[in-house]
Amino acid sequence: MLVPILLFLAGFVLLIKGGDWFVDGAVGIAHRFKLPELLIGATVVSIGTTLPEVMVSAQAAFQGNAGISYGNAIGSIICNTALIAALTIAIRPGPVNKKSLRTPVIAFFLAAAIYVGIAYTSGRFARWQGLMFLGIFIAYMLLTVWQMKKNPEAADTEAEEEAAETPRPLWLELGMLAVGAAAIAFGANLLVNNGTKIAQALGVPDSVIGLTMVALGTSLPELVTAITSLAKGHGALSLGNVIGANLFNIVLVSGAAISISPFAIPAEKTIGGENASLLVDIPVMLGVMAVLCLPSLIKGKLFRWQGILLLGVYLGFMIFQFVL
Repeated sequence: MLVPILLFLAGFVLLIKGGDWFVDGAVGIAHRFKLPELLIGATVVSIGTTLPEVMVSAQAAFQGNAGISYGNAIGSIICNTALIAALTIAIRPGPVNKKSLRTPVIAFFLAAAIYVGIAYTSGRFARWQGLMFLGIFIAYMLLTVWQMKKNPEAADTEAEEEAAETPRPLWLELGMLAVGAAAIAFGANLLVNNGTKIAQALGVPDSVIGLTMVALGTSLPELVTAITSLAKGHGALSLGNVIGANLFNIVLVSGAAISISPFAIPAEKTIGGENASLLVDIPVMLGVMAVLCLPSLIKGKLFRWQGILLLGVYLGFMIFQFVL
């Protein structure tokens, strides 16, 4: 048991340092090209912090473990929103850029609508549907880049002053981004592998492991990035990262897993004979994203009550998975 604990701690250290490098590199690039931090968070940072989910779900797909592949994507969205974003909002609510937020939010709910429609109508995913999700991912990235070029937004004056005071060469910023992403991915892998071994020793079902232990483990990069961004005063980067990562969990993580090995919605946990994923997991996923995004799009700001409500939902979700 000592070795798994030491590896778990090593992974945590890698996540912290990797998150620090990754945020510094991403913010530096955003300032250099005068791009909004929220859009950088919704693209480059989100891809980097979603690497652990992609890696874990792909590995599970190759092994034919649908419970881990499915639960990891859905559980990560719930964890990103109701724990990570919730903590950020509860600590420091504030204004958001509705214009920059609109595209990733709309893209998420469109992708989610397709995903949910397939889940409820057929109960299983085919390979062509996985390839379709990957196509949506590529289209979203191209659209985001096109929007950046068409409607460039200058970084705020404070950010420009900060960038001017501490200039770094582009190669160093790109290097920090790459090394940070690698450290995040490797650190999360150490945490997931050792955390999963403990969970399995306790007899926890695969679908529950995917929705909780694996989802929490692979969401640690988003948590570290959120905390680091918050500490450095880059709240927009944190919010954009969470929303972008949630979108990528559907179109990239699920898309890759389904393309590798198509699977049916796991039904290991039931309520009154009905699949608990369809009754609880998917509705919670959509509900927490609605609580996070709708007030922000309408009012242009985040409220502390959103964070508190989302944290309560996450606590209830975890109790349901392990107790009920």
